[in-house]
Amino acid sequence: MAVRKIIEIDESKCDGCGQCVLACAEGAIEIREGKAKVISDNLCDGLGACLGDCPQGALNIVEREADEFDEGAVEARMAAGRKGCPSAGTMVLRPMGNIGTPSQGGSELTTWPIKMQLVNARAPYFKDARLLLAGDCTAFAFASMHPDFIKGRVVVIGCPKLDDNDDYINKLSEVLSSNDVKDISLVHIEVPCCGNLKRLVDTAIHRASSSVPVRSYTVRRSGELLEDAI
Repeated sequence: MAVRKIIEIDESKCDGCGQCVLACAEGAIEIREGKAKVISDNLCDGLGACLGDCPQGALNIVEREADEFDEGAVEARMAAGRKGCPSAGTMVLRPMGNIGTPSQGGSELTTWPIKMQLVNARAPYFKDARLLLAGDCTAFAFASMHPDFIKGRVVVIGCPKLDDNDDYINKLSEVLSSNDVKDISLVHIEVPCCGNLKRLVDTAIHRASSSVPVRSYTVRRSGELLEDAI
């Protein structure tokens, strides 16, 4: 242990956007329970390359007693793969709306990640959220997915055929138990395996003892959209 410079994170300012995770080349920062955390002092070199990437100004350099920076530990961590991989870091995005042509943007996506296996159930953006639960293939079949469903909603996607259904139920029930979700829009493809998404959602709602309202929609492979009877 020695007194040295190291990154300190003010959790009262952190919104869990994950920009610092991307900026940290040593893998010292992860998003845990919706907040950025330095997971081990010996992974942080204290140089502060991540400071300018925090939009909330939650990162600072302080001098305190800490384990020495260990390049070997960093190399081992990078070789093993980060548990808090940047691709799964919790982020709040700025939607592009109708800017430019479709090839230039136009996304209404405001949060990341979107796969059910990767989302943090306690991410701050789930509080008072309007939730969109969609089958993986729906956005490819329904051309108006962004303006009609993604806009104004927190997006979570999954595939009942390929994903672990129990994990899906557990994660969604945790989202509902930990947050006051306002409503759920459920969008699935007409094929039977994707239609099973509704059963998973119903099971998670029951497990969470939630009364959140749900509207369910079927997208046909032709692109036609039908609202399901509840």
